[in-house]
This record gives sequence, structure tokens and C-alpha cells, in this order.
Amino acid sequence: MSSQADVKSLDTLSFVKAALASYAHETGQAIAEVELEGRRAVDYITVDMAAHWKAEVRRCNDLVNHAIKDLEHCKAFKKVGDNTPSCVEEKKNLEKARAKLANAERKAEAVRRWTPVVLQQFRETCVRLVHFREVIDVDCPKAIARVERMLKSLDAYREMSSPRPSTADGTGGTASVTRQNNEEQAAGDKSPAQTAPSGDVTAPEGSASAPGGPA
Repeated sequence: MSSQADVKSLDTLSFVKAALASYAHETGQAIAEVELEGRRAVDYITVDMAAHWKAEVRRCNDLVNHAIKDLEHCKAFKKVGDNTPSCVEEKKNLEKARAKLANAERKAEAVRRWTPVVLQQFRETCVRLVHFREVIDVDCPKAIARVERMLKSLDAYREMSSPRPSTADGTGGTASVTRQNNEEQAAGDKSPAQTAPSGDVTAPEGSASAPGGPA
């Protein structure tokens, strides 16, 4: 089994660390916004609408009572002889007032019926958000700390596995590399031995002449 670590890129771990931190921050803000908006919605249904329709029922009751009085007044004071007045307008107003009262009572009853359901659902949602917040507040910091330990360990491993070469005079490997480059340059400057072309070979002085030549 190999004892060497196969490390491709430390930037990936750094990116993971930054992504975890960003995720924890943004998710925490999102949870807070969900809780706030949920509380506003619950208060709107259980408090604002309950108060609104309760007041609307009282107002519609007053309208009905007022319409009844108007109808009775019409029947009592607009009667001419034995003719009973029709009081059409007063009857229409009474019908409209009673219809508004019935609608307000239905709305108020719906608010009363759905209030415990909304509260229960909101409590269950808050419990789930608490568990999710534990992941953000506990698990994410643990993961970030673990990534930091990994980065430190890998940095230490990289420094240990790739030490800087040094010499006795403390100049490192710079001098040896410079000498090697100078030697290679000197070797490249040496020109090759010059040879004459085969057709221009001249016999050395004092040698015998070719056969058949002059004496």
C-alpha cells in the first residue's frame, strides 16, 4: 500500500471551505426570513382577521337593526288609511344588511375553525426549522473546521515531501545549477574539427610522387 498522498489541488478544498461558509450564512438568513414571514402570516390569520371579522359582525348587526327600524318606521308612518305601504326600499336594505351579516358570520366562523389548524402547522414547521438550524449552527462549523485541518495537514505534507535543497554554504542548489549551465554553454561553444574535402588532399612534403609522374 502506497504511503504517498495523491493530492491533485488544494484550491478545491479551499473552495469547499468557502462554499460551506457561504451556505451556512445564506441558509441561516433564509431560515430567519421563513420564521418571520410564517409568524406574520399566522398573526394575520389568527389576530388581524379574527379581529376584523368580529368587528364586521358587530357592524353588520348594527346595519340589520337599523334596517329593521327603518322598515318598521315605514310601515307605521307611511300608512294611508287602510293601504299598507310597500316599503320596497326599506325591505331591500334589510335584505342587503342580513346578507352582509351572514357573510361576516361565515368569515368569522372560518377564522375560528382554521386558527388551531394554522397554529399547529406553524408549530410543526418551527420544529423542523429548529432541526435544520442545528445543521447550520453545528454541523456546518464542524465541517469547516475539518476542512481547515485537512488543508493544514496537506500544507505540512507538501512542505515535508518537497524540501528545498541546500548546500554547506547555505546557498542552496543555485550554485550547482549555475555551474552546470556554464559547463553546458562551454561545451556548446567548442567548434568541431575542421576536415578538408577529399578532393583537395595534398600530399605531405617529402613524400613520394605518384607513379608515372616526373622524376
